[in-house]
Amino acid sequence: MLPQTYTVPVAPLSPALVRSLHARAGAARWQVPEAAFAEALARSLRHRYPDAPGAAPSRAPDEPDPSTVEHYLSDLHLADLALAQACAAGHDGAWRHFLDELRPALRRAAHAIAGEDGGDLADALYGDLFGLEERDGRRRSLFEYYHGRSSLIGWLRSVLSQRWVDRVRAARRTEPLPDDGDTTRAALLAPAPAPEAADAARYVPMLREVVRDAFAALAPRERLRLSLYYRQGLRLAAAGRLLGEHEATVSRQLERTRRRLREDVEERLTARGLDAAERARCFEVAVEDWGFDLGQVLPSSEAVTCGAPDRGPGWPPAASNEPPGASRQPVEAERKKHAHGRSERGGGAW
Repeated sequence: MLPQTYTVPVAPLSPALVRSLHARAGAARWQVPEAAFAEALARSLRHRYPDAPGAAPSRAPDEPDPSTVEHYLSDLHLADLALAQACAAGHDGAWRHFLDELRPALRRAAHAIAGEDGGDLADALYGDLFGLEERDGRRRSLFEYYHGRSSLIGWLRSVLSQRWVDRVRAARRTEPLPDDGDTTRAALLAPAPAPEAADAARYVPMLREVVRDAFAALAPRERLRLSLYYRQGLRLAAAGRLLGEHEATVSRQLERTRRRLREDVEERLTARGLDAAERARCFEVAVEDWGFDLGQVLPSSEAVTCGAPDRGPGWPPAASNEPPGASRQPVEAERKKHAHGRSERGGGAW
């Protein structure tokens, strides 16, 4: 029988949520138990919320609420997370799948990064993925450090890139100085350019622009709902009271808006000539270098009036006869009671 909850440092995971995510991931294919998958989800949560305190009678301000936890976990690359968990456990079928489906792409990436040394680079990574090193009597696999926030192949490319940079830096430290003195020691020890830098320079500004356009295309009420939840940091119930909506309605509408944003962003990237692989790469590099300010695209609390109904395409009104700050007071009161620690920068609106 499953326990009533899976207790992790940031939030308790209900068996129903774990069971649902386990099924979506297809983890049974690799014989990954629900308890083991719950631990993988917990590791991802701990990595995402490193400053959250342990379980306590009352939820601390820095700890994500259950709704935030569910949204975060639901957006993970669950199938890849299950595959990584199975490979870390040494499942033969999972390893065959990895070698058949991902190894060719990984070797291509290694050769693109390291040229003729790509084979050695990839082989060294395979050993760490399998877990040649043992600690405390158990084999430790590099797969245990995969948290599902990007695709597995994208994460592996990042690992390859960083290892190649580390290898180049190590080689430069032992390289003798030239006799002619034209090359200084500082130049020899200069950091090697990361192979991902070109992708980041190309894709991140493009994605930021596309995301701004996608937010601008939303209805005013959709942007306001996102602002209350992600920018102002209100919980669902508090946002619902300000919008005159039931908590469940707010949750459903947020989910629909996130899905519509993602689809719109995909379409806009396609219109700019990116194929499926390039779009995936665009999202992967953005995970590491995003820095997007939701304040640029979502309304501030001055636009919110308590319990205001939907008044059509022009809602909320651009101006008001109320004294400055009057309309903001309900939002500030709700925020003090219900803020759940979201930041305006880098939020997960979609």
